[in-house]
Amino acid sequence: MDRHKDSFGTPVSRLAIIETGRRRRFTDEAKLQILEEGFSGDGRQVSATAVKHGVSRSQLYRWRQLAQAGKLGSIRIEGFVPALITPDVPAPSNPVVGSGRMEVLSANGRRVIVDRDVDVDALLRIMRGLETLR
Repeated sequence: MDRHKDSFGTPVSRLAIIETGRRRRFTDEAKLQILEEGFSGDGRQVSATAVKHGVSRSQLYRWRQLAQAGKLGSIRIEGFVPALITPDVPAPSNPVVGSGRMEVLSANGRRVIVDRDVDVDALLRIMRGLETLR
């Protein structure tokens, strides 16, 4: 801290401001990158990622809600796959044999019908997401 005198001869102290205390602003792209880092794997990375980037865990969960709702821009990251849940439809009375369609059931009873040409990685991400629903 330096001491000086103003134009009236009164001693004045000067302080160095290290941090302003303002909110940090993150771009949507930065938020999505932080989310991808924090929620990759089994979710145990959330706390460490929050500390690393100087945000709270609750902030990461809020960003995740926004990303899932499509409110963090048009950028999609791996792990956030939009899903449409529809009511059960009765099976057709005469199913087409050899059509290549299959029904996949999650542990909590959610059902996904896919063709034989499905991207397995995308299907796994969808199933993981559906298993988190109650």
